[in-house]
Amino acid sequence: MTTGQPAAGQRVRQVAPEYKDTEVYHALYLPVDWKPGGKFSVIVEYTGNKFAECGSTGEVKDANLAYGLTGGRGFIWVSMPYVEEGGKKNALWWWGDKKATVDYCKTNLPRICKQFGGDTESVFVCGFSRGAIGASYIGLADDEIAAFWKGMITHDHFDGDKTWVYPDSDRKSALVRLARLKGRPVLACGGGNDFLSDHPKLAEVTILRPPVAKIFKIPEGKVIHSHTDLWMHRENEYREEARQWLDRHK
Repeated sequence: MTTGQPAAGQRVRQVAPEYKDTEVYHALYLPVDWKPGGKFSVIVEYTGNKFAECGSTGEVKDANLAYGLTGGRGFIWVSMPYVEEGGKKNALWWWGDKKATVDYCKTNLPRICKQFGGDTESVFVCGFSRGAIGASYIGLADDEIAAFWKGMITHDHFDGDKTWVYPDSDRKSALVRLARLKGRPVLACGGGNDFLSDHPKLAEVTILRPPVAKIFKIPEGKVIHSHTDLWMHRENEYREEARQWLDRHK
């Protein structure tokens, strides 16, 4: 991520006008095939918690999943923040100010699409770990934000799999959020999503189980734990299957 101007093949740090003079930011990547006046699918990513044991920093700048999914082509990639209480910086642990986090996406996603040619009929939300839960907890928080998405991609964890430390993390509450999918496609990778088989009417769900411990010889470079989204950055049959899923549904 750089602080330069948006351009094809560049990932840049952007501060929304509402958060001028704060440390709150999102990251924008324009694909290598981007051109002014074009129309591009969009993928919005939410990162995992800061969790040193698996190498996750929780930082917007360190998002990985969506780039691996798209290979840097055909999709505008936006790494959205969780806005910390007080609105001065990004939250690295859970949701910060949930309303502010939801509102940030509601305000900035349409703005980015309008400015850079995002196809509002082909927008996906994705995330790893906290972000896998957040794809629903944030991305389906109300009808307005839920209406953005054509589909959802998650890796390791899923909203409603277990009860966490924050309000409305229970399954009953999660199912209310997930009902806002209205049958749209979901690619649920990794673990924490088995309960979805009991609710087939929620969404068109595809389960993918990448064997991360076989894809890497852990510890290997940045991969120090099997709980990682970096499997999407290595050539393997599961990544190919995920990319094919995305291509079919965009």
